[in-house]
Amino acid sequence: MKPEAPGLVRAIGRFDLTAGVVNGVVGAGIFGAPAAVAALVGPFGPLAALAAAAGILTVVLCFAEVGSRFDSSGGPYLYTHAAFGRHVGFAVGWLHVWTRLLSAAAILNVFVAYLAPLVPWTATGTGRASAMTLVVALVTAVNVRGIRIAAWTVDAFTIAKLAPLALLIAVGLPHVSRDTLAAQQVADPQWTDAVLLMVFAFGGFESAVIAASETRDPRGHTAFALLTALGVVTVVYALVQLVVVGVMPGAAAVDTPVAAALAVVAGKLGALLGSVAALVSAYGWFLGFAMMTPRILFAMGERGEMPSPLARVHSAYRTPHVAVILNSAAALALALYGSFAGAASLSVVTRLGIFALTCAALPALRFKRPDERPQFRVRGGTAVAAAGVLFCGWLLATRSLAQLWPLAAILAGGLLVRWLTARLGRGRLDQP
Repeated sequence: MKPEAPGLVRAIGRFDLTAGVVNGVVGAGIFGAPAAVAALVGPFGPLAALAAAAGILTVVLCFAEVGSRFDSSGGPYLYTHAAFGRHVGFAVGWLHVWTRLLSAAAILNVFVAYLAPLVPWTATGTGRASAMTLVVALVTAVNVRGIRIAAWTVDAFTIAKLAPLALLIAVGLPHVSRDTLAAQQVADPQWTDAVLLMVFAFGGFESAVIAASETRDPRGHTAFALLTALGVVTVVYALVQLVVVGVMPGAAAVDTPVAAALAVVAGKLGALLGSVAALVSAYGWFLGFAMMTPRILFAMGERGEMPSPLARVHSAYRTPHVAVILNSAAALALALYGSFAGAASLSVVTRLGIFALTCAALPALRFKRPDERPQFRVRGGTAVAAAGVLFCGWLLATRSLAQLWPLAAILAGGLLVRWLTARLGRGRLDQP
């Protein structure tokens, strides 16, 4: 008799999942966004953060209800697969993978940029490649070894990345000056661009719910983790923005606003702490990426929409090791041959499509499964879902047509991979 294949282990608790959401959202962006937002709306950056949070709340509420219906890996891929069928589900899964890969490439470039002043050798071509490869190798090893180790490490890095931001808030708030705020005024505030920038800084929560197969109680914990994390991130973003524009004159012209603000309130040690915090935040984000994104590939491999080796589980560590290694290798390649700006701009478009379709999945699943009772139900869910779709549509309308060509190429590549998988006899595309 053939031995039963090893399965994934449920080791992610409520705190782990909440930390994973916070870690997925608070990446390196918060260490650069305050200056860019200050250039757009001056001292009103905290209001831009709150406005973005209000808009993204509609999307998070949809994720909370839809996610509470499932206990298998896949996240938005699984949700839209169930709501709209395999074709839409595959497109969302494929886009989600590429969103995460492009975001990872951007974060790796940010990591090296912050590391270079501390370790000048990493500014060279060889040093840059070596630093990126070492980071990827470390997080890959952690995630292959086991979900428990990976989850504990994400917990630690989430606390480590929030600590310096909390320090900046605690030490900086008493130094906020009305005169400094007044000096940040801009002649022509660009509210739409500022809100858009902050909305993108809130992205990443959609990937923290992917590993439901390894969460102890995904139906019960998903909504709690998403909403708690959104509350924490909103407070941190708004207060960091306030401190930066309130203590540091000319905040819009600073490349490293968090480190510069810490230097104002805590001297050279504060500046060093800010730089180290950016590195910790970027590394922690990549660690979460290497834990969650392979679970999309794993879920697609299980359904036969991607090559079957991606659905393999390590016999000893009980992790999707093939998916983990392939995911890390792809991210490293994109980072080595790409740039932060290019990778980040394309990931924006793919992410908005995922948000909109997941919001639309809420009323679709209510209609298709009228007898099913999710553990979290949004009041006025259909209206909230419509608001989320419209919000994402508004954001997409601000993108240029030039950004749609790479999106079309990514989708075409996905269709080719799916067709080849089925052609080779490994697909099970007739599954619901």
